[in-house]
Amino acid sequence: MIKNAFPTLVIAIAIVLTALILGNSFKNRNQNLDSISVTGLGTTDFVSDEILWSGTFTATSPDLKSAYNKITADKKTVSDFFISKGFKPEEFAFNAVVFQKKFREIRTENPQANFQTSYEQVFDGYEAIQNITFKSRKNNVLMAKIEAVSSKTSELINSGIELTSNPIQYTYSELPGLKKDLIEKATKDASERVEKIVSTANGDLGKLKGASMGVFQITGQGSNEEFSYGGVFDTYSKNKTARITVRLEYELQ
Repeated sequence: MIKNAFPTLVIAIAIVLTALILGNSFKNRNQNLDSISVTGLGTTDFVSDEILWSGTFTATSPDLKSAYNKITADKKTVSDFFISKGFKPEEFAFNAVVFQKKFREIRTENPQANFQTSYEQVFDGYEAIQNITFKSRKNNVLMAKIEAVSSKTSELINSGIELTSNPIQYTYSELPGLKKDLIEKATKDASERVEKIVSTANGDLGKLKGASMGVFQITGQGSNEEFSYGGVFDTYSKNKTARITVRLEYELQ
């Protein structure tokens, strides 16, 4: 008789567990229905206060010593050029010289056989590479000087030096504080939105269930650049726009 009662007991327990699971699911479903999520936006325009600009020039010679002497002489010419443009020696810096071997390719065709060509790499001397860098932070006068001279380096060609200019990079020194202000703006915007929605629908807003922050984005002002999932961080525009979103979820009473 005990053996006959055991299957019945198991079935009864299964029914009770199933009822509990279904009850909790229904309860959670209703909880999800009795909530509202709103996304707020924080955005601001700002002007970069940091600038970084660099350029590179090279010297080539059959032997290492001659290449070094040539790049040293060119370095003096480049330095004098920027000083003549109003820069102080401490307002720019030269990196360490980098040397690399240069090779040229010799192509030889076999006159005795069609489509048989051999290639040979032949040592062609040394190339010395020198980099010069300009930086400024919270110095509008120096920033303007760097911006102005970056487009005049072609004048060095008259001295036999070709300086390859890299794009100017603009950044902002107060970025952490800016980000905090945007989070505050976005949170306030989301809060005002949800209060307006609920009051218009004659509802009552409950407690905050959760909050999440979207991706921090920086683009050039007026840019058509699309926002990406991983974030956009523009360094080529002096005038920028920063934005961030905050998502709030509230219970409804």
